[in-house]
Amino acid sequence: MASRFGWLLILALASAALLFAQSNRRQPKELHVFAGAANTPPLTEAAKLYEKRYGVKVRLTFGGSGVVLAQMKLARKGDVYVPGSDDYMEKAIKEGIVDPKSVRVICWLVPVINVPKGNPKGVKSLQDLAKPGIKVAIAVPGSVCLGDVAKEIFERAGLWEKVKPNIVMQAKDCADLAAQIKLGTVDAIIGWDVFAYWYPDTPMDNIPIPPEINRVRHIPAGVTVFARDKKEAQRFVNFLASIEGKRCYEKCGYCINPPTLTANRDKGTASKRSN
Repeated sequence: MASRFGWLLILALASAALLFAQSNRRQPKELHVFAGAANTPPLTEAAKLYEKRYGVKVRLTFGGSGVVLAQMKLARKGDVYVPGSDDYMEKAIKEGIVDPKSVRVICWLVPVINVPKGNPKGVKSLQDLAKPGIKVAIAVPGSVCLGDVAKEIFERAGLWEKVKPNIVMQAKDCADLAAQIKLGTVDAIIGWDVFAYWYPDTPMDNIPIPPEINRVRHIPAGVTVFARDKKEAQRFVNFLASIEGKRCYEKCGYCINPPTLTANRDKGTASKRSN
């Protein structure tokens, strides 16, 4: 009797183990990606392509690059980090959150002065943003990469203290920043050259910033130390840096090769320029 009971117990345990294994096999893999808001349109498309090809669910959390980095650090979760610029990736590596060997470059971003279509205030340069009565918006320095870029550009031009009185708001992310032009609350912002692609319902013109003081950034992706499946996370990072992944960014107006700054890009032509 005891022997029979033992065999029944073994069979029951084996069945349970088999069901558990089958359940695990049926459960789809999932990656949680924390990303700067500058990646929203192309990364959303790339994630869909990846899901379709590999059957891996990609969950996206967007926000200011510094904000999502802090979220990952506090929650100790997240498989992939895609900040809006390389300076936040450097910070993530320094803080031990991203494996530096996993990092790949996806594309480049060029800062410009974005103004309402037709440039009603006649802004032609950074110096014009320091004139009395000109209303300026930038992103929040310290939490949004574009805010740090704007401040650095003004400092390089020796204009930070002169422009500060004209900064009427600091945006929480790229969408919030571009919206100020649509709302008519400002005369100019320091944004990316791709804003006109992202927000076609917000007519705007780009005023170039002199190359010697501009701060071109690149968008990288990397695997975090919290990644549950580092091999899968690295495959996603490599996919973003592949031709197919980069094309998602190119379609949204990003430079997929290191850009030259000799001329401003026109809306409607994705740049393929390289050094």
